[in-house]
Amino acid sequence: MSKKIINTPKAPAPIGPYNQAVQTGNLLFVSGQIPINPATNELVQGTIEDEALQVMYNLRAILEEAKLTFDNVVKTTIFLSDMSLFAEVNKIYGSFFNSDFPARETVAVKGLPKGVNIEISVIATTDL
Repeated sequence: MSKKIINTPKAPAPIGPYNQAVQTGNLLFVSGQIPINPATNELVQGTIEDEALQVMYNLRAILEEAKLTFDNVVKTTIFLSDMSLFAEVNKIYGSFFNSDFPARETVAVKGLPKGVNIEISVIATTDL
């Protein structure tokens, strides 16, 4: 099975030794995205809604580079700095999907890169 690296300037450049996404076979594995605005390379600061929107925009840019959409996403993982942020994040997250939602887990963690409040990774399939 071949491996294809997916990167786009429309999402933040990786801050370590990884790629934005890797496609193998019919699966696309998208690395966790944090609320960095790729145009400025600055963290989006403000409300958790602002952070969640930027994360979802970053994910959408990577999916589009792979010629996919959120309809192709089959699994997501959401990392939060505090579970009290869940309701606000869930509202933003849900607005990017149709009623056919992917599988998901949401966990609170002790810390995230650059001290952000949210990180989301996804797995998508081309078989839709």
